[in-house]
Amino acid sequence: MNDLQDDDDSLSITVSTEASGKRLDAVLAAACELSRSRIQTLLREGHVRTAGGSVISQASARVWEGERYLLTLPPVKPLILEPEDLPLDILFEDEHLIVLNKPAGIVVHPSHGHDHGTLVHALLHHCKTLPGINGVERPGIVHRLDKDTSGSLVIAKSEVVHQRLSEMFAEHNLNRQYVAWCRGVPSWRVKCIELPIGRHPHQRQKMAVTDNGRESITDAAVEHIFGPFSQMRLTLHTGRTHQIRVHMAHENLPVLGDPVYARSYHPGREIPEPARHAIATLSRQALHAELLEFDHPISGEPMSFRAPLPEDLTILHDALTKSYG
Repeated sequence: MNDLQDDDDSLSITVSTEASGKRLDAVLAAACELSRSRIQTLLREGHVRTAGGSVISQASARVWEGERYLLTLPPVKPLILEPEDLPLDILFEDEHLIVLNKPAGIVVHPSHGHDHGTLVHALLHHCKTLPGINGVERPGIVHRLDKDTSGSLVIAKSEVVHQRLSEMFAEHNLNRQYVAWCRGVPSWRVKCIELPIGRHPHQRQKMAVTDNGRESITDAAVEHIFGPFSQMRLTLHTGRTHQIRVHMAHENLPVLGDPVYARSYHPGREIPEPARHAIATLSRQALHAELLEFDHPISGEPMSFRAPLPEDLTILHDALTKSYG
């Protein structure tokens, strides 16, 4: 291991035997528990010096046992967003992270057309001080949920925790399970859907299963059949944009209420009440990130969080149960 000494905003790293001969950016990233891209930015900006005081900026430079480097962390840049006092449904919180039950209708991060009322605005109000992620004062968004998908979401409070959680997501060292109500009943009861997802070739705002897409893996299991509808348990092994919605639509099992990947559906009189009314009045996709399990990035303690179903999906489930048993 590398010898790391922390003095306020300066870090002194001495190269170990195991790290000898490796790239400077890789060694610094491992020693400081920062992302490789963050280290490369600090190198470019002149924040890394040798023991002799010379600035070093070459990320690919090889390091050797016993060499010492001094890394200075610049002050955190303020995020130009106004905190907003919005309600948060907090499932767990400590000094390192927060786990939320995100409601449908809330955008996670500001973007074009969503410059206020986002989850980040609410977190900036809730977290009075933030140590910063990648040098900018903001909550550590590790993963996202679509605007109209509800459920469990973890947010880091420090750069170290952000980095460790990001690695968990990248290496799939956590358990993410969703529940969805879909139109159709598959011939199978359990299936691993392994189909690449990329941008739709003609409709750029949509995603699609494409030959040149990125690896995307979803484990799907039928939990209950309600006549012509299925309640599905879906476990993500990758986290592509709209992954579950795209995979389910490709399997001819579109998520009920999905305005993008499900063709317009108006349940007819062959669908009994109250199911017909519950489906017809859905205002978003019937998809909920129910279960989130991971080891705490600092203590290593196993953590498990189950986000309760929101009212609209509880109404849907109860209506399907009454109609089909």
